[in-house]
Amino acid sequence: MRHQLAVVLWCFGMGVGAAWGSPESTPDNGVRSPIFPLEEELGPITEDSLFESANVALQVVNVSTGEEVYSWGGDANLTPASVMKVVTAATALKKIGGSHRFYTRLLKDADISGDGTLQGNLYVQGTGDPTMVVEKLWKMVYDLRVAGVNTVEGSVVFDSGYFDDRILIEGWRKEVDMQQGPAYFAPSSALAVNYNTVCIVVSPGAEIGDPASVRLEVPFDEISFDNQLKTVSKSERGWTRLERIIDDESGAVTYKLEGKVPEGADVSRYYRAVHDPVQFYISTFEHLMAEQGITVEGEFVSGQSPAGAEVVVEKLSPPLAEVLNHMNKYSSNFMAEHVLKTIGAEVQGGPGTTSKGLAVVADYLEEIGIPKSEFTLVNGSGLARSISMKPSHINAVLVDMFHDDRHAPEFLSSMSISGVDGTLRRRFNEEDLAGRVRGKTGSLNGVACLAGYFRAADGEIYALTVLANGVRRSRPMRSLHDRLGEALLAVDAIPVAVESESAKGPQAP
Repeated sequence: MRHQLAVVLWCFGMGVGAAWGSPESTPDNGVRSPIFPLEEELGPITEDSLFESANVALQVVNVSTGEEVYSWGGDANLTPASVMKVVTAATALKKIGGSHRFYTRLLKDADISGDGTLQGNLYVQGTGDPTMVVEKLWKMVYDLRVAGVNTVEGSVVFDSGYFDDRILIEGWRKEVDMQQGPAYFAPSSALAVNYNTVCIVVSPGAEIGDPASVRLEVPFDEISFDNQLKTVSKSERGWTRLERIIDDESGAVTYKLEGKVPEGADVSRYYRAVHDPVQFYISTFEHLMAEQGITVEGEFVSGQSPAGAEVVVEKLSPPLAEVLNHMNKYSSNFMAEHVLKTIGAEVQGGPGTTSKGLAVVADYLEEIGIPKSEFTLVNGSGLARSISMKPSHINAVLVDMFHDDRHAPEFLSSMSISGVDGTLRRRFNEEDLAGRVRGKTGSLNGVACLAGYFRAADGEIYALTVLANGVRRSRPMRSLHDRLGEALLAVDAIPVAVESESAKGPQAP
């Protein structure tokens, strides 16, 4: 079988790029090919049968020198899953900066009279703050009351025009997710609260045989329950099944709950995406206004803020760098899509859209030497099987960001730390490995990926990206990732590259 080596040279003078050499290296042509410097350490792992049963591509680059030290199909296009968030985060830092803050404003178009009446409309204007939760929104309404408003003579108008109205994550239309709304498929909106999810709280009823208690953590009038959960004795096994039923005409949502809740059982919480995020925001705000005793004589409606409206209350999000920290460590699709649309709005002008954001991402990748013809982008979170990138692309981003004096600290701190936090908290967690990996995982059914920085025993830092598609079982593939990473972490002194007629190069999947 013919094997082909691909040797990459990373160039920093004009951005990070790749020049690929493809020498013939068959056993019978007499041409000798170089062994990768880490062939001895990593090569044997590629003999694992998983490299035959799945499409696996990997590349390792010495971050300091830019040298490719190992590759197995590192220039093959595969689905990166949530490793895509690495690219989204890098673009966000480069293009809008780690100090960027999302704002939410309460504005007025008229004076507040001496008796506390706002003699016009109140406007609620959002810019997609993905960290807005009901506690922060409560504080905004409280501050409105402190500002002297106890009555709104007009209406409360909700302005979500900073984003477009395409709320679902592009590229993901899995039927069961469209119907049931898992939290990882939460919609995006410029006015968002509680990650655009509802929390259904379930606990036992007062006595055996009673219906279980079912309620929403945050009230939402458009959600009702068909509660068929029963309280049972402690000796019975508890189980709960939730089904979301959407009325296509009214948009009202009913959750049908079936199952058994044992007496004395702990409270359970189930998170589901909201069907209409702006309406959820409006409902939450209306309840909070009532709690503060603020009367609204008009209506609660969607609309646009007029030019010249005066800010009464403003709430800023944490800096973007902190948002990216949560986005990457905990792989928040919701945050990634909000960040992507914000990139589009800030760089190309509003409203923020997925396509505008992806255009900026593509420009960044081209700036570091990756032709736009080599990749396919669909969204910012990686929740799409049609995204196509190469391990060498991801490593190009990792190398570029590592050497960016302005943004490297924020970028590195956004990654999960092995044995410490995020999605790597239980991986590479042995005493001598913990803290030596900063990375990002990615997974879908049949997809298992890993990318990040590995500090080897010799003090060198390596960028490793492994993309695996067509995976039959995820656990063995993650174990394979760990073996590659552990071998990389164990490197004590990188050998000098030699040439041999028997060199075996990696086979591209």
